[in-house]
Amino acid sequence: MLLTILTAVIAVLGTLAGSAVSGRYQRRAAEHTERAALAQTLRRDRLSAVTELAAAISDHRTAMWLRADAKLQGAAPDRLNDLRSRSHQTRSAVTRPLVALRVLVTDPAVRQAADAMVSATHALRGADIDTEVLAHARQEALAAHNHFIDVAAAYLGD
Repeated sequence: MLLTILTAVIAVLGTLAGSAVSGRYQRRAAEHTERAALAQTLRRDRLSAVTELAAAISDHRTAMWLRADAKLQGAAPDRLNDLRSRSHQTRSAVTRPLVALRVLVTDPAVRQAADAMVSATHALRGADIDTEVLAHARQEALAAHNHFIDVAAAYLGD
């Protein structure tokens, strides 16, 4: 009888130990799955911030170039006012994705490239001296844009 009780106790302890080990593995697997899902969501949000900022700054660069070019071409005041309004809208549209990028991406190289891209695009405003200066400023803004994309791609590729 003692042997039967001892066998039953060992079986119960083995079952409890197996349950504890199994539960621990399941919990670790669930935590791993959750971390992977959070990492994927963060990566998707970072990619979205990068692409939205690149698109917004591209729109703003175009608006700034059109505005400066129209001024150099002697466009009518109504046309200049329309283009000024459009450039204000596109500048405002840069704010949201820039803030998102700053919140989501802490990498200094990406932030520096984003700042350089935004600054180069804003520099188009003072480049309406002549067509050569404007063309040079536009090329600088495009180069800064491409550099930002390359730096962000390297960061996101990690």
